[in-house]
Amino acid sequence: MLKAKLSFYGGVGMVTGSNFLLDIGGKRMLVDCGFFQGCNTCEVKTLSPFSYDPKSIDIVFVTHAHLDHTGRIPKLVREGFNGKIISTPPTRDIAELMYKDSVDLLEEEARAGGYDPIYGEEDIKKTMSLWETVSYHEPVALSDAVQVTLLDSGHILGSAMIEVRAGDSKLIFTGDLGNSPSPLLKPAEEITDATYVVMESVYGDRNHEEVSTRKKKLEKIIEDVVKVKGVLLIPAFSIERTQELLYEIKRLQLNYQIPLLPVYVDSPLAVAVTEVYKKYDGYYNKEVSGTVDSAKELFVFPQLQMVSSKEDSKAIWDRPDPKVIIAGSGMSQGGRIIFHEKRYLEDPKTTILFVGYQSPRSLGREILEGAKEVTIFDKLVRVHARVESILGYSAHKDLDNLLEFASHSGDTLKKVFVVMGEPKSSAFLAQRLRDYLGLDASVPKEGESVELDF
Repeated sequence: MLKAKLSFYGGVGMVTGSNFLLDIGGKRMLVDCGFFQGCNTCEVKTLSPFSYDPKSIDIVFVTHAHLDHTGRIPKLVREGFNGKIISTPPTRDIAELMYKDSVDLLEEEARAGGYDPIYGEEDIKKTMSLWETVSYHEPVALSDAVQVTLLDSGHILGSAMIEVRAGDSKLIFTGDLGNSPSPLLKPAEEITDATYVVMESVYGDRNHEEVSTRKKKLEKIIEDVVKVKGVLLIPAFSIERTQELLYEIKRLQLNYQIPLLPVYVDSPLAVAVTEVYKKYDGYYNKEVSGTVDSAKELFVFPQLQMVSSKEDSKAIWDRPDPKVIIAGSGMSQGGRIIFHEKRYLEDPKTTILFVGYQSPRSLGREILEGAKEVTIFDKLVRVHARVESILGYSAHKDLDNLLEFASHSGDTLKKVFVVMGEPKSSAFLAQRLRDYLGLDASVPKEGESVELDF
């Protein structure tokens, strides 16, 4: 029997900071190494030394490109890690864009805070030189006895579950599990024989609205904005959510379900990531693959304007209404969306639409929860805009679908570790796994280690 030790160094007690260490077969492998985001102590946690020696790590497996899963990998490299980094090809492409997009901001924050940046350009170059890619289901030999495979998690382009197999036992790190059916991607693969699961719980205590209603709700919101000749603001994540929205709006316009109106994607990162999406035909679901569009054409339509420069961003304000402005960041914690919110939130003809998770203490969460006024750039802004949300566009499985995912391995599971959720979400999901499925489920604490038998 092979003994292993699993340690939880991030992604517990909160949604972000995914970082799990598995000691198995004489090797040390990390799954993810992400930023801590959206909490009072997150900056300190992100900047703090690792709880392990980076030089001792043999390999890092990356579930997907979001910075709360990848953001500290260049820091890991700066501090001595020199092994392999493994992901799917889209994840590598997008992660490199994310690093380059964030480096100036990190340096600016470091100067303001009086500390050294967490990483710089040279660290990014070194990181990408260590990064290798594999396809889904292409096994990687960790040792003679241990094999690691990436499986489609359906969350964002190239996202993966990490399967660790030794003998007849299997440990699954779910990463983030996609909310299926997705407008673009294939559903998360079904796992029927897991022995252990490290499982996300972002929406572990609630369900989304019916997926079938999301397009109808989007259609209605756009129609209402057109009627009042207003502005639709959509704070959207540059990866996946922006591309899903573009695809949905394109189909609505082509089918004459909404009036033709300008759609501005005001985010250099989103523009660059959309170009990556155009490279990978084979990652899309049957519905998308069955259209006449190739990946290069999926996100192109006459009313769409991709905005990169600051000058063109400001020029959007002079364009006639109605119009749709999709901009980052998805939680209104930075990026160009906050400039548009400052300008438009006080106008009752404006609608602001949230289509993803809003972390506690984020500006997006404040607005979503009904704040009548918010502070943007030290200015008090009154919120007269109509506030809407469509949780059907979430990129995460909800409670019922998380339970269903776990149930497929109900006969083989020895233990479920519930992670990557707000405390109440993780605790609720763990309780449901115990009560409804009879599984041994717990919520680990940061720094906790457990012994596993393979």
